Amino acid sequence: MMAACETSILGRNEIARTYDLIRSYIRRTPVLAVDPADFALRAESLTLKLEFLQYAGSFKSRGAFTNILTRDVPSAGVVAASGGNHGAAVAFAARKLGKRATIFVPTVASAAKIAQIRSYGAHLVITGDRYADALAASEQWVADTGALALHAYNQLETLLGQGTVGLEFEEQDPTLDTLLVAVGGGGLIGGIAAWYGGRVRVIGVEPEAAPTLSRALEAGRPVDSPAGGIAADSLAPKRVGELMFPIAQAHVERTVLVTDDAIADAQLALWNALRIVAEPGGAAAIAALLTARYVPEPDERVGVLLCGANTTAVDFGRRLE
Repeated sequence: MMAACETSILGRNEIARTYDLIRSYIRRTPVLAVDPADFALRAESLTLKLEFLQYAGSFKSRGAFTNILTRDVPSAGVVAASGGNHGAAVAFAARKLGKRATIFVPTVASAAKIAQIRSYGAHLVITGDRYADALAASEQWVADTGALALHAYNQLETLLGQGTVGLEFEEQDPTLDTLLVAVGGGGLIGGIAAWYGGRVRVIGVEPEAAPTLSRALEAGRPVDSPAGGIAADSLAPKRVGELMFPIAQAHVERTVLVTDDAIADAQLALWNALRIVAEPGGAAAIAALLTARYVPEPDERVGVLLCGANTTAVDFGRRLE
């Protein structure tokens, strides 16, 4: 469980101070108000936050900059384990701030994310089948070199950085009743839930093949879960972070699960309606609406976070056959 002192430093004031620190290094990503009828939904309003337009293609840049700007980076630089997006963000932030970066990714990482990490000049190591394998290798690297580990989700600075997504979203649309957020290790939903503090309904969305937060909430603690599916390179750690879990217990109303087919269909729907290309993890949250895993009330004001777009060109035609 999160210690009391850690809980007290992950609130609105701390997230606001973090935003002041990193705002010149990140994009204030836009929101888009769309007609719910465009997606055959009954709701008062639907607002999408286009966080996939963030530097390095996902929300992860917020946490990466927060870590490097607030912690002492040794000469060995920083190291991160990642399914792809966190690694790309750390590589981008390290290059921007003149630091060395070593990134460990599993073989499940997409070709697009691997190429992106390399393009930012980081030392890239591909090892193991899943995120947990890359994490173990990165921990050995820390022991061998003294590099600073930047955890993808179980790190206070990471949670503070990701919480700035919630700060922006509330400023851009203060009328929301409900916010749907995709869940992997929980850094994003943990930071956002800490910002809102129960003032809006926060719903976690997970793939059926990687129900990490759902299993944790059922068990009353983080537990190992399956780590597969179409979004395995972004939403499939073995378990959620210890730091975010008490926040989820307090401020995440519930989680819903979506199938791989639903995620792929959501990618197609975003393309057809809005010409948005999202990676599977980035489309998972809206998949919950499109498949009625979450059904809003007719007067409900719904927000959805589209959190990543690091993917190669997708052949959407395969979903039309």
